[in-house]
Amino acid sequence: SKTVKIRKPCSFLRAHVNEVKTGMVRISVLNDALVSICNAEKRGKRQVLLRPSSKVIVKFLTVMMKHGYIGEFEIIDDHRSGKIVVFLNGRLNKCGVISPRFDVKLDEIEQWASNLLPSRQFGFIVLTTSCGIMDHEEARRKHTGGKILGFFY
Repeated sequence: SKTVKIRKPCSFLRAHVNEVKTGMVRISVLNDALVSICNAEKRGKRQVLLRPSSKVIVKFLTVMMKHGYIGEFEIIDDHRSGKIVVFLNGRLNKCGVISPRFDVKLDEIEQWASNLLPSRQFGFIVLTTSCGIMDHEEARRKHTGGKILGFFY
């Protein structure tokens, strides 16, 4: 009869197994939402489900909807983090988050717009200001700077 030796796993393996078990950590909820929207738009989907929801995502989507880049959206309140269903209309080419949220002065808005957007005719940069979350044109009209959240065109 053969004897089978059972060895305890070394501490390196144990640490590695614990690392593998832990899941991914959500860095930016807004970034996850915008990437989901962009991917669904590329695939030609008519709607996309975003989760979790946040006030910043809702305001960002409101700015996009105001300019006609997305259709309307529904906020679903499960008693957890919430979900948003966004109806797409096929107008969105790209959207993204700028991280870290750089400070943008009033006279720097034009430089950021030329760096991020493909043309002066279309596309918007979304800023969070002391007057709320708005696009760069509205911020220029209200004569205020702020922190840059992201862009879409």
